[in-house]
Amino acid sequence: MAAQNPYRPSGLNSLSARLLVMTVLFIMFAEFLIYAPSISRFRKVYLEQHIASAHLAMLALAATPDGMVSEDLEKELLIHAGAYGIVLRRTNMKLLMLSTKMPPRVDATFDLRDMGESDILTWLVDAFSALAQKENRILRVIGVSPHDSSVDIEVVLDETPMREAMYAYSARILQLSIVISLLAAGLVYLSIQWLTVRPLRRITRSMMAFHENPEDETLTIRTSNRSDEVGVAQRELAAMQKELRVALLQKTRLATLGAAVAKINHDLRNSLATAVLVSDRLADIDDPEVQKVTPRLYTAIDRAVNLCSQTLDYVSEVAPPLHVARFNLHDLVAEAGSSFAALQTGDKSLVLVNRVEKDLYVIADREQIYRVLSNLGINAFEAGAGTLTVTAAAGSVKGGRLVIDVADDGPGLERKAKDRLFQPFAGSARDGGTGLGLIIVRDIMRAHGGDISLRKSDETGVTFRLDLPRDRRAKPR
Repeated sequence: MAAQNPYRPSGLNSLSARLLVMTVLFIMFAEFLIYAPSISRFRKVYLEQHIASAHLAMLALAATPDGMVSEDLEKELLIHAGAYGIVLRRTNMKLLMLSTKMPPRVDATFDLRDMGESDILTWLVDAFSALAQKENRILRVIGVSPHDSSVDIEVVLDETPMREAMYAYSARILQLSIVISLLAAGLVYLSIQWLTVRPLRRITRSMMAFHENPEDETLTIRTSNRSDEVGVAQRELAAMQKELRVALLQKTRLATLGAAVAKINHDLRNSLATAVLVSDRLADIDDPEVQKVTPRLYTAIDRAVNLCSQTLDYVSEVAPPLHVARFNLHDLVAEAGSSFAALQTGDKSLVLVNRVEKDLYVIADREQIYRVLSNLGINAFEAGAGTLTVTAAAGSVKGGRLVIDVADDGPGLERKAKDRLFQPFAGSARDGGTGLGLIIVRDIMRAHGGDISLRKSDETGVTFRLDLPRDRRAKPR
């Protein structure tokens, strides 16, 4: 058996088939709304016609000299009126009657004089009640003669002939409704098939083909000059496919470049390690010029090693594994502060102020959080800060998450640096910086299920806020 074409759903799963069925149902519903008052109107006219026929029969009776007719003529007049009995009343109370010898018992009485055109609900209820009857009822109908408004006519008749006439009328309405529904639904189906379904199928095929091979430029959807929503969707899909194809191509090139950079950095770090060994021997030389240049050489080598390490971390495709454990945050901050003592250039150094509660514990990767604090401290020192303050307290825990503020007293970030804060190689606040430090910090925080955000940056310093889960194992966002 041939596999079903995924582009063309079959049966009621297709959009066009569902629209066809819904159109038929909606039109039939609209036809019912038209049928209900129509059938009640049919019943009203039926009864009024019998009132008129009864009046004509009574006029024949009134034309006789003594108001009497033969039994055969009386039966013929009643058959013509479709009634068992007829009573005529005038305003001067004159009464004439035409009836069989034994009129049947009346089951229901309808006084048309009390039912106007505005009594729609009453007419509807009476009409559907008549259609629902399964046995013949004897009706007593009272109305004003259409030939003389001063004459009231009372007729006793069977309900079955009227119900059968209503059934026949309903069948004609149903047949007409089915024809109209199918015709309208067919036209709507063809219109929607041409205007909507076929273009949507082309869009769907293009999306699925693009999903299978996004780099094939020949699979870009062909746009049209339509100004409706379908035309807009085609053009937007074509633009999106083009942009995604460019992005994928760029990503592939960046991945290749990243692999090359990683290899270069690896070799460069080995070369720098050799340079460090050589520079250590320069410290033993008493030449004043050598002693003056050596610290600069150390600083340049340290920066180069740091750049290599950050670049390798950034281009790594695999996120660092987390070794989650419970530890004291105050002790970790103190340990990071001790490492800042090595950050010194001339008289410039970085001092850490630990304002974390001593009994505050968190569940995270201790080495990675240490790395976060180290990167923020190095960034603050290189930006010109002399003090780094870390603040966290048990009262800052909201919804099971811990808020840690890391503030420095540096000159603040430039506007350009703030706008590109978390963009690699663009968000550095100093010349020669890569901006990878904050990128790595953000990746570590998000790997823990947290994040980092800039809370303040002005001439008094910069404050970053770390958001970290405290009392449960971290889950990446």
